[in-house]
Amino acid sequence: MPPFQRKILYAVSFETLGIAVASLGLLLMSDANVAQSLTLSALTATIAMTWSVSFNALFEAWETRQTTTGRSPARRALHAVLFEGGLVLICVPIMAWWLHVGWMAALAYEAGLIALFVVYTYLFTWAFDALFGLPHSAR
Repeated sequence: MPPFQRKILYAVSFETLGIAVASLGLLLMSDANVAQSLTLSALTATIAMTWSVSFNALFEAWETRQTTTGRSPARRALHAVLFEGGLVLICVPIMAWWLHVGWMAALAYEAGLIALFVVYTYLFTWAFDALFGLPHSAR
């Protein structure tokens, strides 16, 4: 499969299944009903994709102005912390409002979803590679 097609298929299938995984996670963690959970999951997936594009553009613009090139472990850690932190700051208030819960409950739900998505991402990537083969970069 050509690299661009692989990336599109990965992103679309990851987010589609991710919405189902997040919906199930919210159903188990909260008092949300199926409609609330599914809608919130779709909304946060859309926010996550939009934030990813926006954040990465800003991060790369900052990165081009740095005197040190490359991506050291420290720079990668900075990227991960800032990305996830920004996503939490965006999603927690929306989750609190949507589910009619306090900020601490919403933060707990968000932490649960983050933990769930670490496992989901690992398993999804493994299954995707098993079905479609490794990308060129990993061969």
